Amino acid sequence: MAKRELSDAILQQKFDELERKSQEALTGGGEKRIEQQHAKGKLTARERIQLLMDEGSFEELGKFVMHRCKDFGLDKEYYLGDGVVTGYGTVNGRLVYVFSQDFTVFGGSLSETHAEKIVKLMELAMKNGAPIIGLNDSGGARIQEGVVSLGGYADIFYRNTLASGVIPQISAVMGPCAGGAVYSPAITDFILMVENTSFMFVTGPNVVKTVTHEDVTSEELGGATTHSTKSGVTHFACANELECIQYIKKLLSYMPQNCEEEAPRLPYTPGNESRPQLNNIVPANPNQPYDMREVIDGIVDDGSFFEVHKNFAENIVVGFARLAGRSVGVVGNQPASLAGVLDIDASVKAARFVRFCDSFNIPLLVLEDVPGFLPGTDQEWNAIITNGAKLLYAFSEATVPRVTVITRKAYGGAYDVMNSKHIGADLNYAWPTAEIAVMGAKGAAEIIFRKEISEAADPQAKLNEKVDEYTRKFANPYRAAHRGYIDEVIYPDQTREKLIRAFQMLENKVATLPRKKHGNIPL
Repeated sequence: MAKRELSDAILQQKFDELERKSQEALTGGGEKRIEQQHAKGKLTARERIQLLMDEGSFEELGKFVMHRCKDFGLDKEYYLGDGVVTGYGTVNGRLVYVFSQDFTVFGGSLSETHAEKIVKLMELAMKNGAPIIGLNDSGGARIQEGVVSLGGYADIFYRNTLASGVIPQISAVMGPCAGGAVYSPAITDFILMVENTSFMFVTGPNVVKTVTHEDVTSEELGGATTHSTKSGVTHFACANELECIQYIKKLLSYMPQNCEEEAPRLPYTPGNESRPQLNNIVPANPNQPYDMREVIDGIVDDGSFFEVHKNFAENIVVGFARLAGRSVGVVGNQPASLAGVLDIDASVKAARFVRFCDSFNIPLLVLEDVPGFLPGTDQEWNAIITNGAKLLYAFSEATVPRVTVITRKAYGGAYDVMNSKHIGADLNYAWPTAEIAVMGAKGAAEIIFRKEISEAADPQAKLNEKVDEYTRKFANPYRAAHRGYIDEVIYPDQTREKLIRAFQMLENKVATLPRKKHGNIPL
């Protein structure tokens, strides 16, 4: 009997020691580890969840899970949770699922059980139709586990793909995210990064230097600024983790819970919807730029525009807004950058956003001022044809309510691509300043009247005469309106009222695509 009591005492002692270590891990790795995390300007895994979720709403799952590996000394190190906190709760009263990797436990590295916890959470999110949020802070695959950890990543990638278009998926990169780990955030709908503390890359600076002899820092190679401006990998570069979490909450407010629902509406009391300030935004000189954001702000509910991908491909503006309390996706050419032309980056940026909105029943508002596609060898050799077609495909495939307002230029193939009537837009409006033509007046006149101009006594005077003639005939919205391509020519100050009524009318729109497994978007 005494022997059994002794064994029980030893067992209890070992359990208490394991519990002590586990509690340290569950609270961020103990006071010392918390201090180290804070010294880097980073919060712990649980602090992030606490800031994200409504107070008292978080329910943890898999709290007592431990790794199964016994190689390379791991049989001496066990922590409950195995480096990731998973569970569910509410954000602003709406159900969400969240996992938060804990860098203080094995560097947040992904093991077999770590992956299983995330996979289980993703499957629950899909079954119950609620968004999933990943707070990523991991050194990558747990090397000691070998191929098992790699298989865990693949299990996650597979669920990311299955969940795509079913539930919103948001990834916040709050620390390192390297190697194969980057592909899970890449499949999700939105990526947020934190300046100076987070980075993403397939191969790190040391490997890059060895292979290509480029000397580059982690921040330069894959930091938040790099990915928000150069690659477009991240949609938001946040100043700190608190701002990152606030952005996540704001993003969620514009989205439905899943593909079967609509985004939540805010209460709205109709009033005077006229916006006289819109009458003075577009300059009289067609070659003078203006900021499309001023047009957006003048149309949507006050302070509701939330721009996405702000620092990437600045010649096009995309983001969420509210119109009479209803969530809408906004896509607008930006005349203040590259005259608003469509190039490779702008086409891909807008196409991705359009497809997200269509997946989750968010109506699309398109504000058009586009002189065409960007010319040049760089664009042609890097497949502007295929990439421009992505935006064309995205709009053509979209079945949500789609309304276009042409504010000024709508030239060439870009007119077709920017949600024209011909590719399924429901309503197309134009301001009196709109110019809808194959190309600009000067270029058109030089081609059409080339012989007359060359034979004239004063070629320059003849060119000016022909430019004026072409302008009077085509540099207006009325020829398109005569053909029914434009539903109405409206004054700018009427735009908000017209759009509110248009989207209300389209509220119960049903569109059925041809039966197929899926289309083959030009990737």
